[in-house]
Amino acid sequence: MRTSLPGNPLAPSAARRFVRAALADWVELGVPAATRVGDRLADDAVLVVSELVTNAVVHAGTSVEILCRLDEAVPGDGSFDGLDGLDALVVEVSDHHPARAVRSDPHTSQPGTPEYGRGLQLVASLAESWGITYRSGTKTVWARLPVDDDRMLADLTGFPDFDAYAGDAALQGGLRSAEIPAPAPKRVAYDTEWINRGALTFLAEASDMLAGQFDESLVAALAGQLLVPRLADWCAVWLDDEADSAGRAAGDGAPGTHLARVWHTSEQRIEELRRVLEKEPPSLGESAGPGAVPVSWPGDAFGDDSTGAAVAYRLVAGGRHLGALVIGRAGLPRFPDEVTGLVEDFSRRVALAISAARRYQRQATISRVLQRGLLPNAVAEIPGVQSGLVYEPCEQGGPGGDFYDVFPAGDGRWCFALGDVQGKGPEAAVVIGLARPWLRLLAREGYQVAEVLDRLNQLLLDDATEAADAAAAVMAVAGGQGVPPEGATARFLSLLYGELVPYDGGVRCTVASAGHPLPLLLGADGQVRAAAGPQMLLGVVDDETYTSRTFDLLPGETLLCVTDGVTERRTGGRLFDDGDGLATALADCAGLDAGLVAERIRRLVHEFSSRPPDDDLALLVLQAR
Repeated sequence: MRTSLPGNPLAPSAARRFVRAALADWVELGVPAATRVGDRLADDAVLVVSELVTNAVVHAGTSVEILCRLDEAVPGDGSFDGLDGLDALVVEVSDHHPARAVRSDPHTSQPGTPEYGRGLQLVASLAESWGITYRSGTKTVWARLPVDDDRMLADLTGFPDFDAYAGDAALQGGLRSAEIPAPAPKRVAYDTEWINRGALTFLAEASDMLAGQFDESLVAALAGQLLVPRLADWCAVWLDDEADSAGRAAGDGAPGTHLARVWHTSEQRIEELRRVLEKEPPSLGESAGPGAVPVSWPGDAFGDDSTGAAVAYRLVAGGRHLGALVIGRAGLPRFPDEVTGLVEDFSRRVALAISAARRYQRQATISRVLQRGLLPNAVAEIPGVQSGLVYEPCEQGGPGGDFYDVFPAGDGRWCFALGDVQGKGPEAAVVIGLARPWLRLLAREGYQVAEVLDRLNQLLLDDATEAADAAAAVMAVAGGQGVPPEGATARFLSLLYGELVPYDGGVRCTVASAGHPLPLLLGADGQVRAAAGPQMLLGVVDDETYTSRTFDLLPGETLLCVTDGVTERRTGGRLFDDGDGLATALADCAGLDAGLVAERIRRLVHEFSSRPPDDDLALLVLQAR
């Protein structure tokens, strides 16, 4: 069966309904192979299609086509111990307007797996095989889900209630068979069989998926998808407010909580279940452990005659209470011990993932605040000069080592700086926090460009050494580790520093480079040349004497200043600046204003490699008007 879905946020929901409807229709039409499709396979197929459609529609913004088919085994091939029939359920999601190529080259996963990559992780875990097929104008991601383990469904028909259940299901209008909870005998047998076969695999794969999330809301969402409908009909995750839980040990009084996620086998029931659960968070009494605690069944969400079992688990990591995980099943007086034990192990993994996500987010917040404090609030407007700026810090390793500044220095002078500290994190932040204020102070005291570099070099050698080493020592004590490798060299600073003096008909520019990629000047004739000469890094040699160059920046001429995140952008064994690549890119920008030049260079740098940048990227464009 095949269907097309438009590119809107409701597409994943429609895709899930389509798969369930297709499976139910095959049963109603009497397709022999369809009788072998058990609940577990149906649930996995729904999850696979949901994630693939989410990738294509929600994150890439395209329309898709879904194909769901049954592949039958060849008679006599031994696939099912002599039984002929169904071999696999195959689902295909085709993107007719590919916006993002799926990269298959192996590489180390980075923290914070993006949403469009998480779906493929789930597909790879659930499917026997999967892959990508490219056709003209179409990219298809397919997944093949085996059904040999679902033969147990046929064995369950011997239970007394099964035939009556199958007959009653047709009378329950509005619900497909895949959405109706199985009777107790069938579900207990299913639990025992599934847990005996796949509990360890389930926990191992769940650990891998949860450990890759660095947002606690995504951890909660993934927990619901992994539990429902495999082990429960519905699931809810409460999270304690971090400000309350940070200093509260497990077993203390209840902090402020919020309902982070609700998941149900039937999507039509999610909102009503959420409203009921929000009124009364689970009460776990004095229990401080992660074990199951029976809680009241939210009957108001399902009707007065609805009954079932619900249990809650404390989410505890490092002795801190982080929230609660609640699961429920309709039609059962109590959860089987096999299920509660497995979910208890699962809840520990959820708690550890939430704790790790919170630590990551705290560190990311500190880094963002520190990064903002190390940069100017605004770029100064220079008479007769148009400027363009791009600054993209790499989000790994704490605050970046790149910085920029454009500021008035008095007496009709304006100064600009683009720097790159060796290393990242607190050590680099110390050097930036020292260098930027001193640059402004020395410039406003009237020192010339070369003199500013001389004095800043000596300052780094004297003061930044102690400050950077102290910061490294503090971090080492806090983390229980040795001094970071960059701790001894974090005082090294590459710097491009210059002074602008506007006059009628142009701008007088004086510039010096200390261990930095050389600034490039695009002349009115379209020629590109270096505007400064190479010199030693700051903070390395104490008797270094720096020099500067002075030239006129005439109307229409452009000065491009970059950090090594631009010149050393790598693809394979090539760098962006190999063969004067940056100069060639700048020459192609003739006739563009400063902002467009900056944006074009940024785009070319990103397009140079399919991998995300692994270094800070900063560039400053100054153009005389």
